[in-house]
Amino acid sequence: MKIFRRGQLSILVAAALFIAGCGGGDSTPTLSTRVVSFGDSLSDLGAYTPATQVPLGQAAGAAPFFGGRFTTNTHTGYSATSNTNVANIWVELVASRLGRFITPALVGFGPVSNRRPCPAAADPVLASSCTGYGQGGSRVSNPAGIGNPNGNGINAGAPAPMTVPMTEQVASHLRAFNAFDGEDIVFVFGGNNDIFVQFGAINQGLPPAAAQANVVTAANELVALVRDQIIAKGAKRVAVMTLPDASATPFGASLGPAGNAQADGARQLLSNLSAQFNATVLAGLNGTAAKIIDTRALNASVLANPASFGLTNVTAPACNTAIISAVTSGRVTDGSSLFCNAAPASAFAAAGIPNLNGITRGIDPTKYLFADGVHPTTAGHKILGDQVLLKLKEFGWVPENL
Repeated sequence: MKIFRRGQLSILVAAALFIAGCGGGDSTPTLSTRVVSFGDSLSDLGAYTPATQVPLGQAAGAAPFFGGRFTTNTHTGYSATSNTNVANIWVELVASRLGRFITPALVGFGPVSNRRPCPAAADPVLASSCTGYGQGGSRVSNPAGIGNPNGNGINAGAPAPMTVPMTEQVASHLRAFNAFDGEDIVFVFGGNNDIFVQFGAINQGLPPAAAQANVVTAANELVALVRDQIIAKGAKRVAVMTLPDASATPFGASLGPAGNAQADGARQLLSNLSAQFNATVLAGLNGTAAKIIDTRALNASVLANPASFGLTNVTAPACNTAIISAVTSGRVTDGSSLFCNAAPASAFAAAGIPNLNGITRGIDPTKYLFADGVHPTTAGHKILGDQVLLKLKEFGWVPENL
């Protein structure tokens, strides 16, 4: 019985992301040496920007870019110094508040030959800033991520997402810096795509019990990664995010109407898979130096009382599938927020190019929680960033008056 249907790129991760959690202090608060982030599209700072150039796929570094992050991207002009988005992903918002730069560790689309490590290093001031490792579609340890079934950046002979797994993301950081600095603030937010892969496998006939076992395996791999390759390598300020409940998203709603037994069963299964992942991670990290930020709990709070977070819509995506299809000349038909842009038409007219705004006409995306079926708007990222900063203060990692 089929219960799941994936689009091209829109399900590169799980859903709404918002935060609460447990904490405590460990030392006198000081600003971090670096902000380091490992994960998937919820932390992706623009790894796939070349795929959002106009025309799609033109040479890397050539303007214009109109998307590049899995959110309601903001056009800022196409000058040499402003060719991508302003800070609008939660982790770069946090880094900005801490007075630290964080930029993508790897940018490209397709096989290794199409990838460019640490593009910001062209500016000496930013040479050590390439500590944003998250990539859309990435899993914990398996390179065969969403949209990249062969794990090599090639799908049916065409370029595919890189989906470098988190284990390799951490290994890349250790190669670049040898170890973690004790004052680094390290975020680990991944496993979402392992949930989606297993959920999709059930659709293809995998028994649910086998999918659940695979999820537990991935969660234990994440525990080992945090314990043995992050904490053991010198990191003392490590925040691990639980997975949000992907069933409470527009994607979850698309599985069928409430009250339909098949749809309700599919949503419950999706919710249970992420809950099992979280429980395994929490048990495995108990007693370690890692702090937990509970995205699942705060997500429920946002959905229950959106007005308290400045939102009016927590059920529909702000990005419009038909408009994005038209903007991309039919190449992207699933409404992926990677190809979405919230800038007004006037911003594009000034640049002398067509209107690339991908938002449903007449709505205010700053009042929406979701950009597409699973990813947050820039407003959602702002909520997440604010909550993370509060947790860092609670942990005693940053000054209260920051």
